[in-house]
Amino acid sequence: MPIENERKFVLNEQATGLEAELGALPGVSRHLLRQAYLDAPGLRIRALEGDGKTDHVFTYKRTIDGQVVEIETGLSAVDFARLWTQRLEALVKVRYSWPDGRYHWDVDFFKRGDGSTYFAMAEVEMPEEQIEPPPLPDFLARHLLMVAPALDPRFTSKRIADQTHAIKLLADIRANGGPD
Repeated sequence: MPIENERKFVLNEQATGLEAELGALPGVSRHLLRQAYLDAPGLRIRALEGDGKTDHVFTYKRTIDGQVVEIETGLSAVDFARLWTQRLEALVKVRYSWPDGRYHWDVDFFKRGDGSTYFAMAEVEMPEEQIEPPPLPDFLARHLLMVAPALDPRFTSKRIADQTHAIKLLADIRANGGPD
């Protein structure tokens, strides 16, 4: 069973130079993601544009006994377009990714229709048995607003797709050091 074990870190979405810095680092890939959630819990479709190609992915995610089971499979562009018409929530984000030994890092910049960023979050994929996340790389640590509690649903991409929720969450973090 593929278990997803990740921790999330809320970053300062106003750090406009961070995207350029990530894009200039060796070994870091950049993708534009269009992502939609379908009418059943845990179902998602995603188009990843990068390196001159577009991949389409269908994902099933479910939390079971405190662990997240994630199953992904490829999807044709035609089926992606068909399913896109059935979306409930959708988002666009730019993702920077890189491997780091036993870990895999992603930094997502959630985008408005005009291309500006309304939320930024890093996440680290860890080995299944690991509980504590590794320290943030220095270039991310200086932009850290908070470490998200493990498995907190307020920090899922599906929730962050709701810009009103994301903006309120950021206001709570800035005012109180974390959400209420």
